[in-house]
Amino acid sequence: MATVKKYTSFGEHLRTLREDAGQTLKTVAEEISIDISLLAKIERNERQPTKQLIKQVATFFQVDEKELQNEFLSDQIAYKIFDEDADLNILKVAEKKVSYLKTKKNAD
Repeated sequence: MATVKKYTSFGEHLRTLREDAGQTLKTVAEEISIDISLLAKIERNERQPTKQLIKQVATFFQVDEKELQNEFLSDQIAYKIFDEDADLNILKVAEKKVSYLKTKKNAD
């Protein structure tokens, strides 16, 4: 089973999984039923994977789906903070908002 390399993008992680397994882009694309050019773009972080694709990748490489989802979502957050040139304290605010939203949802 492959291990996650911390602090890489989802695409870089996907490429590492593929290369560590000795698989070609073509083989992986065929196995998870996507176009080879789309897979290459995801590896280069030019396109975003869908939830279904993340599930297929996890199954194919026998890795934890939740771990891959976390990798993808952390990319989304990191790029947003980077693009907005936001202060990292925004993460603390977001964490509080998530707690609030979970509490509110449980109360409904």
